[in-house]
Amino acid sequence: MLSRTAENLFWVARYMERAETMARLLEVGSRISLTPSAGHGHRSDWESLLQASGTAEGFWTKYGDPVQRNIESYLFFDRDNPSSVISCIERARENARIVRTAITGQVWDTLNTAFQQIRQIERQPRSEMELGELCDWVNRQSALLRGSMDGTMLRNDGFFFMNLGYALERADNTARLIDVKYFVLLPSVEMVGSGLDNHQWRVLLRALNAHRAFHWAYGGEITSAKIADFLILNPASPRSLLSSTKKAMHHLDNLATFYNKPAGPAQESAHALVAALSAARVPEIFDEGLHEFLTRFIQDIGGLTGLVQRSYLSGEAQ
Repeated sequence: MLSRTAENLFWVARYMERAETMARLLEVGSRISLTPSAGHGHRSDWESLLQASGTAEGFWTKYGDPVQRNIESYLFFDRDNPSSVISCIERARENARIVRTAITGQVWDTLNTAFQQIRQIERQPRSEMELGELCDWVNRQSALLRGSMDGTMLRNDGFFFMNLGYALERADNTARLIDVKYFVLLPSVEMVGSGLDNHQWRVLLRALNAHRAFHWAYGGEITSAKIADFLILNPASPRSLLSSTKKAMHHLDNLATFYNKPAGPAQESAHALVAALSAARVPEIFDEGLHEFLTRFIQDIGGLTGLVQRSYLSGEAQ
């Protein structure tokens, strides 16, 4: 497969996963803003979404005032934000159009339908749109794409590149979603382990559609340690950092096998990252500082993505 084709497929999946993450970030902000204790952290809960998504600088340049309506607009509808929901869906569809012959008709139809629908949504008056309904719509489009990929695509390099894009983006984005929790929302360190702390963790679980799965896995009392373990270290949790990184490692290994080449720097980096996460424990993560741990993980995933780019997508190492 040409490196350009591989890159387009890789970014189709990344953009759709990123669109879903922006929707889930907005849902986290919406849910937490409804609680009586919201808004008393080191920064406002809505501003925390900008910090966690990495879009704060662009927002301050354009809007300045971090009120809810401005942030909703910037993260969902603003084309000046390359990570907004509408930007991501349009870019995913454009990447798919370029490699139309490398994907199945159902995958293309899913992306094209999402593209057409979001343009219709954009034309509706904002007063007629509920944020929760918009977020649910985005989550469904992302799920439809994953389902069409899994149900119709050959298990070849194109399938591996798309799933690799999904896995790397999900690992990065799950870390950012968790970081919203500890980036700003608690009034002080002394609140860790309090009722407010545990309530905000539950909000995060619900925004990730993981509340019931968490109870199946752990049961009993909800604690920050259990939720952190579920979202970071539990390999059975589909959004955990460990399971997402394992998926990236799996598809990198598939690519090495498919091309009949030995493991390269990208594979070695993925295996090392999975080994480090597998050996980690929640008390050690909290001792280091959750925000510091997540920041380091995001940097590691970024490094792995750079190796994937150089090994497969730039054409330098083909």
